[in-house]
Amino acid sequence: MTPSDMAPATRPSNWNAPNIITVIRILLAPIFFWMLLADDGADGALRWWAAVLFIVAIGTDGIDGAIARRKNLVTDLGKILDPIADKLLTSGALVCLSILGELPWWVTAIIVVREVGITVWRFVELGRGNVVPASKGGKLKTLVQSVAISLALLPFWTVFGEWVHWVNGIAMTAAVVITVYTGVQYLVDAARLKKSSV
Repeated sequence: MTPSDMAPATRPSNWNAPNIITVIRILLAPIFFWMLLADDGADGALRWWAAVLFIVAIGTDGIDGAIARRKNLVTDLGKILDPIADKLLTSGALVCLSILGELPWWVTAIIVVREVGITVWRFVELGRGNVVPASKGGKLKTLVQSVAISLALLPFWTVFGEWVHWVNGIAMTAAVVITVYTGVQYLVDAARLKKSSV
């Protein structure tokens, strides 16, 4: 065995491509919020561009994750920033839709409370030395939320008619159900983690 074989593997830098993409996603969020609210429900060009910006920003989630795994650039910072970026975009979009009167506040409250609660729990566990990555259920939840919010943002009803609102309602209902379900899963995991540490 050579000395190089015995040397510990070099940890990837926090300032790598996947993490930079995640930071860019976070920085795009305020621009998206402004565009959506500036349109003020007029369903004009700003509304379409806000929807496109959201789709592009949330779509980079899969890109940075794929790069991180393929290039072995997964870091603890990335595991924390990635879900924060997703929650900032999705929760912010829901709040904006509620401000515009297009989404009931109780729907936004359920999803945002769950998202913030899980994020706080992650930080608590991080302080204890435990990094909690997004679960498979959590990733599916993010996907369903992203689709539902994208449909709500895109003013397709101006093109295809009012029936589009029914499709949007079904998609948002699915997002709420899976959000609550995965939130319960995280609570169960938290209880198990606490029990195992006793």
